[in-house]
Amino acid sequence: MRIRRTLTVAATVAAVAALGFTGAVPAQAAEYSSALKIKGVQYDAPGRDSNKCSGGNTKNEYLTIKNYSKKSKVNLKGYKVKDRAGNTFTFKANHILEPGDYVHLRGGRGTDSDGKNVVYRQNCNFMWNNDKDTIYFYKPGGAPADIHAYTKKAHDKDGNGYIKYHG
Repeated sequence: MRIRRTLTVAATVAAVAALGFTGAVPAQAAEYSSALKIKGVQYDAPGRDSNKCSGGNTKNEYLTIKNYSKKSKVNLKGYKVKDRAGNTFTFKANHILEPGDYVHLRGGRGTDSDGKNVVYRQNCNFMWNNDKDTIYFYKPGGAPADIHAYTKKAHDKDGNGYIKYHG
């Protein structure tokens, strides 16, 4: 049985490679070889949605990215986050994540801080849709690091606007 399963996985990988990765692979279709993964997303910021830079709640919408490596530091510079509509954020500055460390990528404007584990998109518009969306996370070379699709109905059972992916 084990050999058969290995052959099936190998055949699937070969078929995907032959077709080429176009970004259209369904979310959660594969585990990617990346130390950095999406831990969770606060896709629906608490309170009434307001994308005003002053007094709005876009800072309360965030994506948590964690370094799941037990030994290696990872620099976020060059990593890219994208939603289904094509809204994109690229980490342009060095931001080192120690093993087990995380960062919140928040909406709104603010000062990035390694000490507070936060990077701001410097954009007051919401990135994640409140009903459904797909989160694409890419390595600096363009290879997928992690991808997750969500719908409010299927993935947010307690209705708090937060979805957890990796522990």
